[in-house]
Formats: sequence, structure tokens, C-alpha cells
Amino acid sequence: MKKIKALTATCVVAMATIFVSAIPTDGIMTKEGKTTIVNTQLLGKKVRGFRGATPLKIYIEKNKVIKIEALKNQETPKYMAMAKKLLANYEGKTVKKAAKMEVDGISGATFTSKSLKKNVQLGLEYYQKNK
Repeated sequence: MKKIKALTATCVVAMATIFVSAIPTDGIMTKEGKTTIVNTQLLGKKVRGFRGATPLKIYIEKNKVIKIEALKNQETPKYMAMAKKLLANYEGKTVKKAAKMEVDGISGATFTSKSLKKNVQLGLEYYQKNK
């Protein structure tokens, strides 16, 4: 009888694992090894720079921002290159500290800077709520 109960319990755990792993992800937060990646493409779809959305990927390890990279966008390359420099301010900071930071925008790329900062904020808030 104990073997049947143990086998039943094992089957239940296995089935639960299969069902949980079959649940589709939201496409916002993924894992690659020890790194959690937050993609703001869906979170910040209404956040606009000068010429449109400015999605990011935020890489987080051990609750610290490792790097932030800009994804494909329609911003003028010259201004996007200028504005992307502000993303380095978040790197190496804890998620909690980075989420509260007020980083200066880049003069001449104001709209793009504001949209990048808003996407970082949205991504970090999402991470904190869903980690």
C-alpha cells in the first residue's frame, strides 16, 4: 500500500511539473542560466521616444543590473547612440537602487532619453513584482 501511495505521489508531482512547464510565458521575463532578462517590448509599447517605441533588454543577476541593451527601434541612430549612454548608469546597481535612480537625460536626445529611462523603470518594477 505504501508503494502505491508513493507511486501516486510521484505521478502527481510529475504531472504538476509538466503542466507548470507547459504554461506559456508572458514573453517579458526569461532566464538564461543565472541571468534573468526583462524585455520591455510589451511593457513599454506605449512609451515613445521621438520616432516610436524604444524597447530594452535588462539583464539581472543576483538582484543586480548587469547590462541593459536597446532593442530594434525607429529612433534616429545618432540620437539613440547619444541616449544609450545613460543606460550605463544603471549597471552594477541593485535592482531596488536602480529602480529609484533619477538619471539625467542626454541633451539633444531628450525624447529618446526619457523613453529609455521609463522603459528601465517599467522593466525593473516588473522584475521586482514577478521574481
